[in-house]
Amino acid sequence: MSTRRKFIQGSVLGSAAVLIEKAALAKTNNTNTVTGNPIVVSTWDFGKTANVAAWDVLSKNGRAVDAVEAGVRVPEADPTNQTIGYGGLPDRDGFVTLDACIMDEFYNCGSVMALEHIVHPISVARLVMEKTPHIVLVGEGALQFALANGFKKENLLTPESEKAWKEWLKEARYEPVMNIENKLYDKTKDPMPGGHDNHDTIGMLAMDAKGNMGGACTTSGMAFKMHGRVGDSPIIGAGLYVDNEIGAATSSGVGEEVIRIVGSHLVVELMRQGHTPENACKEAVLRIIKRNPEKAKKIQVGFVAINKKGQYGAYALQKGFSISVRNNKTDKVFASKSVY
Repeated sequence: MSTRRKFIQGSVLGSAAVLIEKAALAKTNNTNTVTGNPIVVSTWDFGKTANVAAWDVLSKNGRAVDAVEAGVRVPEADPTNQTIGYGGLPDRDGFVTLDACIMDEFYNCGSVMALEHIVHPISVARLVMEKTPHIVLVGEGALQFALANGFKKENLLTPESEKAWKEWLKEARYEPVMNIENKLYDKTKDPMPGGHDNHDTIGMLAMDAKGNMGGACTTSGMAFKMHGRVGDSPIIGAGLYVDNEIGAATSSGVGEEVIRIVGSHLVVELMRQGHTPENACKEAVLRIIKRNPEKAKKIQVGFVAINKKGQYGAYALQKGFSISVRNNKTDKVFASKSVY
């Protein structure tokens, strides 16, 4: 009888402990999520313009995933931006191929790779996420899917980009050196060695008024790349990752190096371990350096992240990486810290 009484008492106390733990966890999660204070963060100076469209969605209590799609569509349609969408610099064979991915608060994600003739690959990626059982569609299959869903086939090679490609063909020298869009940094005083501005990506992260997160990444890839080359931008976990419990991260730079460390997922996992967004980005950058110190000195990679507290941060290999931030208090471009 005594043993039975002790068992019942232990069961009751154990159940109470579980309920207390769950309540404490719920309270912690609620504390860590800054509801009612949306934020959008994107890569590079031109992200500030993209943030305007994203903020229009967030300020009306829209979903984060809707905001990031609307935001990155802005540079996708800008013919003067030669690293994204319409007007993007072609591959070595003269084809403009686009990559994009998107991820929402429920771990749903969609991606297109090596997509031609479509101005808004991010919107095709979203339809892949929402209308198919797949995550990734590539090449002709991605184009076929886009056309079947009402997208218009267009020539993405602008006269300016075609001229740049023909000029490149004279030497056909491929140097994937990535910098520098940041207008806060004077490249005439401290230029990167070799190559040209070739940073290739807009990544955008958002947290909406309900505390839910979303992310998008879109690019025309490295200028004059081999036909069929795909970098990190459309790869979930490399160029973009969203975990609604922890935070989100995206990257810009030489995609091959980001893929090797599964960079954006790494940043989110570091935040899970307690790192701030900036420290998590820095640790990912240091991982790249550790893998190949000499190569890291000659290329650019930058990460940006946000967490559930609405904190943001960035870190890069080289000077010149910047992020654009908009929330209820800020609408500004910030120069990222860097190792070199």
